[in-house]
Amino acid sequence: MEFLQITSPEDHRIKQIYDSYSTTFPPEEQRDWNQFVQLFTHPNAKVISVLNESKAIGYLIFWELSTFIFVEHFEVFAEFRSQKLGSHITGYLFKNYQKIILEIEPAHLGEDAQRRYSFYQKNGFSLVDDLYIQPSYGEGKPPLDLWLLANYSPENLKEVKEEIYDIVYH
Repeated sequence: MEFLQITSPEDHRIKQIYDSYSTTFPPEEQRDWNQFVQLFTHPNAKVISVLNESKAIGYLIFWELSTFIFVEHFEVFAEFRSQKLGSHITGYLFKNYQKIILEIEPAHLGEDAQRRYSFYQKNGFSLVDDLYIQPSYGEGKPPLDLWLLANYSPENLKEVKEEIYDIVYH
């Protein structure tokens, strides 16, 4: 498996990533195209194309913050799901980053949300905040009640959330 950082919105892989991103995630959980392109100007933001056997199978969008990384979006493309590739991707994260935080929909919101929560639990993440609110991505998009998961126990969760809000959702 290969993990290639994309450094420009002009990269040919971006169209496939953005097309999948904009159909997989609900509008209130995503950046519009202009906001997405701005990720490439932020030194903390990383967009990673994930390849397996030379085929693009998914992507990661994460932020390198003060003492942890925040995974904003993580997707295995639909045609490659249910092949344990997501577990290989989380393995890459664990190998390269000691402290990882991400947000998900609460498990009680449906079968897909429960499946995602189970996936993350099996792959080393625990619930650290069930009262987390994801700020709005912009006009007409509401803030969302989500869960915050991590592969460690943050010492000061309030500071962690403030850093996510200040840098990721500025």
